[in-house]
Amino acid sequence: MIIKRLELSNFRNYEELHLDFDKGTNILYGDNAQGKTNILEAIFMSATTKSHKGSKDREVINFKKDEAHIRSIIERDHAEYKLDMHLRKSKSKGLAIDGQKLKKAADYVGRLNAVFFSPEDLAIVKNGPSERRRFIDLELCQLDETYLYNLSRFNRLMVQRNKMLKEMYDHPEYRPLLDVQDDQMIMYGTQIIKAREQFIDNLCRIIEPIHEKLTGGRENLKIFYEPNVGADDYESKLKSTKDRDLFLKQTSVGPQKDDFSFIVKTTSANEAIDIRKFGSQGQQRTASLSLKLSEIEIVKQAKKENPVLLLDDVLSELDSNRQNYLLDTIGDIQTIITCTGYDEFVNHRFEINKLFRVVNGTVTSEN
Repeated sequence: MIIKRLELSNFRNYEELHLDFDKGTNILYGDNAQGKTNILEAIFMSATTKSHKGSKDREVINFKKDEAHIRSIIERDHAEYKLDMHLRKSKSKGLAIDGQKLKKAADYVGRLNAVFFSPEDLAIVKNGPSERRRFIDLELCQLDETYLYNLSRFNRLMVQRNKMLKEMYDHPEYRPLLDVQDDQMIMYGTQIIKAREQFIDNLCRIIEPIHEKLTGGRENLKIFYEPNVGADDYESKLKSTKDRDLFLKQTSVGPQKDDFSFIVKTTSANEAIDIRKFGSQGQQRTASLSLKLSEIEIVKQAKKENPVLLLDDVLSELDSNRQNYLLDTIGDIQTIITCTGYDEFVNHRFEINKLFRVVNGTVTSEN
């Protein structure tokens, strides 16, 4: 799986941009705040329909314009596809594949699989639960269109339910509607919990040997799913907390409050610790790197092909050992890397197939 060409119109600081990528390693270099990350963001949106930053559609459109366009030409299974995304400030996005308009995002997501790795991801372990839920959701949505549908429906119902809870004091007649809505939330939420549980089980098997190699055999890492409520008792918990939710005017139980833990046991100590709370910064960063490397393997196993790897100035945040491990892992994966000075660490590490210089929204190929 590779992205052959990217075309942008009025996206961030690019009025018009056409880039042809090599199937190997592509380097985008230049000073900070020139637009390097915006290119990776556009590719990630082509894969997931969402910004890796959590930005809304209207925020990625050039502030002078009302619309933007992202087109990706990709190759997978020896076939070429054209992915189009039309972003509008006042309307929902439009999606198309090979010129055919799509009604559902589920029909679009998954054609291109991308793994995005940025310095911010190195803090995913110590960040709050919402960051870890976002990691799970972004990955599962790329791999499973049923999960994408269930999550979309659940999130919409959650917004409606919380709004209704706020209005119930003045409108007690909404109670029957709340009961009907809860039945729908239970149906979708239960499937989300089951899918996350299976995903974490698979992730734990993959990440353990990766982390062991990264730490030279000094640490054993296990990941545990921490559901706010189990699939079997979600219905009873949601219904039993309804009066409390009415008082609080918000939903208090469900998969929207899930988390997962990182438990590390070192060879020098018998005690296992949750490094979200008690790990050193080095342990947290290494676990985050292990998590991203595991994401690559998960896509390989699920799709039977490599994802596109997007590295946003992340090598400068890693020590030489972790840099070497990451670069050795790349192998035959199409990789697009941003950096400020490529000759500092790249020239001596692996072959550069295509080099681009980025200056104030202008990209020049130097190969």
